[in-house]
Amino acid sequence: MLLHLHLRDVVIVPELDIDFGRGFTVLTGETGAGKSILIDALKLALGERADSGVVRSGAARAEISAEFSVNTPLAAWLDEQGFAVEGDSVLLRRVIDAQGKSRGFINGSPATAAQLKRAGEMLVDIHGQHAYQGLVRREVVTSLLDGYAGAQPQAQTVAQAWAQWRAAQQALHQAQQDAGALADERERLQWQCEELDRLHPAQGEWDALEAEHKRLAHVSSLLEDFATAQAALDGEELSALALLAQAQQALERAAQVDTGLQPLVLQIESAHTSLHELAHDLHRLAERTEADPQRLAELDARLADWMRLARKHRMPPADLPQAHAALRERLAQLDRSADLPALEQAEHAAQTVLQQAAARLTALRRKAAQQLAGAVQAAMQDLGMPGGRFDVALTPLDAVGARGAESVELRVAAHPGAELRALGKVASGGELSRIALAVAVTTSALQDTDTLIFDEVDAGIGGAVAQTVGRLLRKLGRDRQVLAVTHLAQVAACAQQHVAVRKQSSGRQTASLLDVLQPSQRQTEIARMLGGNAQSSAALEHARELLDGCDAA
Repeated sequence: MLLHLHLRDVVIVPELDIDFGRGFTVLTGETGAGKSILIDALKLALGERADSGVVRSGAARAEISAEFSVNTPLAAWLDEQGFAVEGDSVLLRRVIDAQGKSRGFINGSPATAAQLKRAGEMLVDIHGQHAYQGLVRREVVTSLLDGYAGAQPQAQTVAQAWAQWRAAQQALHQAQQDAGALADERERLQWQCEELDRLHPAQGEWDALEAEHKRLAHVSSLLEDFATAQAALDGEELSALALLAQAQQALERAAQVDTGLQPLVLQIESAHTSLHELAHDLHRLAERTEADPQRLAELDARLADWMRLARKHRMPPADLPQAHAALRERLAQLDRSADLPALEQAEHAAQTVLQQAAARLTALRRKAAQQLAGAVQAAMQDLGMPGGRFDVALTPLDAVGARGAESVELRVAAHPGAELRALGKVASGGELSRIALAVAVTTSALQDTDTLIFDEVDAGIGGAVAQTVGRLLRKLGRDRQVLAVTHLAQVAACAQQHVAVRKQSSGRQTASLLDVLQPSQRQTEIARMLGGNAQSSAALEHARELLDGCDAA
């Protein structure tokens, strides 16, 4: 529910603060006084596109703040988006500078226009005076019917099934068109894969082959180096172990004199042991190292195969395993693409799923269409269209689409005996407005929002019909907050809160001011709206009758 609206330097409004309550509230005033400015400003707070024209002449920027009570869906969304919620209200704020740049905020934190708009969708539902224009667009009417039927999940399922069917259909068509080219590519890849299959390059094998080949190719020099190292460590002539033994004996004699040298003795013993083990390891290594001409020839051949294929594929030899895997994957992909029977089966299965989902959606729509048509037709009788008929027509499509198996169209016969025709072909603008209002009132209960705004939806009506509209809006106000901009006294008289907008000029400046009317002031304002002298006893008496009639209803 809208709790408070604050405007500063918006069009001709220097500054404005107003609190709103539950029930039915009207905004009235002379033409051009600024009634719609309030609604337009609220739309900006709710994320509508802004430009510099909204900034009051001479001001640096315009500011709009709207405070709402928080409902459960909004609270969950705010938490998901990371906006802090303190208490039971949320503040949406928009600032537009003189260059047309705007900034948005939710509870003081920066927010994008898209985030403001999403929050607004959970808070407010706005019906404009040209609401009927949307009712001639089939996508709007389809969404309206699905909402009335509670079939949004089924509609989403149909849209998803259609997308999957289209993907399967396109894959089949592409495979059919590319069959020849795919066959040529597959033959080429098959030959390349078979060649690499024969080599069967393993990951890491190239480095291992190179290391083993290098070792076998240098067996002689390795054996010479092993022998030289072993002789230096433990040869018959002067060797490292012999010299180390002499050093150990000398230190042991010295340690008998100076016991503090014992750690050195232990170190030299450890070094002697290590060198002895090293000499033993060299001896065993030399025994195991021997020339293997046959294995060396095998390595030469395999390395040559690796090098040949690496040059052929223009890559380092070590990359051949990855290239082999990539070729096999591409070949498998081509096999799947070229499997026309499987693609045809997949397309048929997707089409079956789509048709079944569309059939379930159609059943829900047909049932809801009858109910919606009956409810709107009943409302039309109260809105000055006695004998008028209303129909929600479902016309089967040649093929199931993303929105289902039928097109949805609203049809109207405004007078008894008239032929049902598409809503867009109804001639009278007043009739269109009333029908749009009937639809809005009938479907308003579907909205999850706590606030409904009607911006001059009563254009083109008057008299008893206008009073019926006022009573309908008041009835809606029993369950939620209803705001209406109106020029009709009969509608205004039914409000529970009345806000009058007036224009005041001072020198070259014009400002739009706002007054929340008390009961006595309401009578005067309604008398003015009736078109006569607002101070005449007749006009005031008529205004009182309207007020009393609405209060008694």
